[in-house]
Amino acid sequence: MPEQYRPRVRYVIGPDGSPLTVADLPPKNTKRWVVRRKAEVVAAVRGGLLSLEEACERYMLTVEEFLSWQRSIERNGVRGLRATRIQEFRKKKYTDEESQD
Repeated sequence: MPEQYRPRVRYVIGPDGSPLTVADLPPKNTKRWVVRRKAEVVAAVRGGLLSLEEACERYMLTVEEFLSWQRSIERNGVRGLRATRIQEFRKKKYTDEESQD
């Protein structure tokens, strides 16, 4: 059996603690990525509901974008996916860099 083969699961536990199936995932044509939707896709991949490749193809994501969502959850929990959190980080980073000049 190849290493990459994983039996398909029927559901995973979503970010809110409830069962999450493929039917519960965000629509394929999702344009507005709110925290909940990102967290659901990450949970689906982590749990084996979708492969990374399937998720990226289904939602037209780059691997880097998906991995950034995953890292944000690992570092800061689901709240780390908030766009304002990224903006706060960028603002702080640039302010810190300017003060070093």
